Amino acid sequence: MATRIVVDPITRIEGHLRIEAEVKNGKIADAYSSGTMVRGFEIILKGRDPRDAWAFVERACGVCTTVHALASVRAVENALKIEVPPNAELIRNLMFCAQYVQDHVVHFYHLHALDWVDVVSALKANPAEAARIAQSISPWPKNSASYFKEVQKRIQTFVESGQLGIFANGYWGHPAYKLPPEVNLLAVSHYLDALEWQKEVVKIHTIFGGKNPHPNYLVGGAPCSINPDDAMALNAERLAKVGQLIGDAIDFVEQVYIPDLLAVAGFYKEWFAIGGGLKNYLSYGDLPTNGYNDPTNFKFPRGAILNRNLNEVFEVKGDDPDQVREYVTHSWYKYNGDNNTSLHPWDGETEFNYTGPQPPYEHLNVEGKYSWLKTPRWKDNPMEVGPLARMLVAYASGSTDVQEVVNETLKKLNAPVTALFSTLGRTAARGLETKLTAHWMKGFHQDLINNIKNGDTRMFNKEKWEPETWPAEAKGVGLSEAPRGALAHWIVIKDKKIDNYQLVVPSTWNASPRDANGNQSSYEASLMDTPMANSDQPLEILRTVHSFDPCIACAVHLYDPEGKHINQVKIL
Repeated sequence: MATRIVVDPITRIEGHLRIEAEVKNGKIADAYSSGTMVRGFEIILKGRDPRDAWAFVERACGVCTTVHALASVRAVENALKIEVPPNAELIRNLMFCAQYVQDHVVHFYHLHALDWVDVVSALKANPAEAARIAQSISPWPKNSASYFKEVQKRIQTFVESGQLGIFANGYWGHPAYKLPPEVNLLAVSHYLDALEWQKEVVKIHTIFGGKNPHPNYLVGGAPCSINPDDAMALNAERLAKVGQLIGDAIDFVEQVYIPDLLAVAGFYKEWFAIGGGLKNYLSYGDLPTNGYNDPTNFKFPRGAILNRNLNEVFEVKGDDPDQVREYVTHSWYKYNGDNNTSLHPWDGETEFNYTGPQPPYEHLNVEGKYSWLKTPRWKDNPMEVGPLARMLVAYASGSTDVQEVVNETLKKLNAPVTALFSTLGRTAARGLETKLTAHWMKGFHQDLINNIKNGDTRMFNKEKWEPETWPAEAKGVGLSEAPRGALAHWIVIKDKKIDNYQLVVPSTWNASPRDANGNQSSYEASLMDTPMANSDQPLEILRTVHSFDPCIACAVHLYDPEGKHINQVKIL
């Protein structure tokens, strides 16, 4: 007999997500993913100036922040055939990389690590032994017995007060936790270190884009000017600061994040065989080195892999109406035509059709509509997107940078390539691309400095920027790779205004409900056959779902037809 587990809300994510799973004989036999918040940017943008779209869509998320703006300006530039100067492309790459490094570190320590780390167990640790272990895997200067003892005292104070604060409501003592107390203490200490470090690296966004979160962007270029002699412009001092922040990021990633990731993975090797889910992977690619219109020179290649066949990478095109399409069969939307059909985003419709129960409710109606997320497909195939997809597409495409770091890490873990198709493989892939991205960022920074030294200070292309130069109708697509995966914005411009705008975000690919053919998306598929030690404490569900780093973006409240709040959930 199956038992239905409901986890709502899933915490340590951005947005509102509900997972329902049926457990039979100690394993998950079926699973359903429901995005429980509505998104309305497509409606908000209608009739607006296309050049302003980035400022709206960037607010879709306070975590993803810069990547929505990047996809948006690219969509407009693609529609209007605007070329971006090399310096602007480099600055976009630097902002992109800074987002990745900060976001991935925050995810590992503050959103995902507590699925593997038992905070309360750290009270039993020997600080001297914790220091010995830490120093054996990393030269990080704070890895001392005195520091670990200080952190242990802070945890003890939390426990004795009866208020665990940021560590409240965890499944501490759960039988699925395996780390020794000393490794738990090490991880909690670095959790606190990461909190301090992450606020520094995003200053790169402030230097280039004026602020963080939601730095400024500009259709046709970058929102800053180069003038070595102007204190208000991008000058030598500010470029030197960026270089210092990049160096600090490389140190933190290589001396803290990667050693901790490998240390934790070593105790949970069975999770290299759990949570694999779909066998198809999609990456739009990013980080151009020869202009955005030449994806063959991206650091992250563009392509798709089907059935885990790493010997063949399929070409991906955002403007091909037969490739990316969205279903609403099990989503609280409706199309004017058949609800079992799919639409390309240029023809996309966003019309609400809520047919679900009023919260709170016991279970989803999984036979009907059960999510606010649409269901995207690539050539009608469900696809996983994210760090694992990026690493696999890059590996299969022949990227030597990626192949070297993947092969080296698998050798350290004594794990085969097939280990990547798993919950822990997904988590490891995120760490490996963080290491790569931090070093690529250093190269982009040096390229920018070299261009300036050679006299190239161009940051903006004003050609075709004024509406008087635009055609009566135009449409474009902006492809990017958000930290969580394939991100694209599609725009249709008519009479110099936005006529249609559609976002297909990474968690739409991964967290969406079934399609018209009954095929599961990534979250649902990855939970199948997951062993459960205790159904009342579904830690294993959190491990796999968090390995995708869910971002159910928008921060838009759900209202009823009279304009009243239907429900509001507060999570401390």
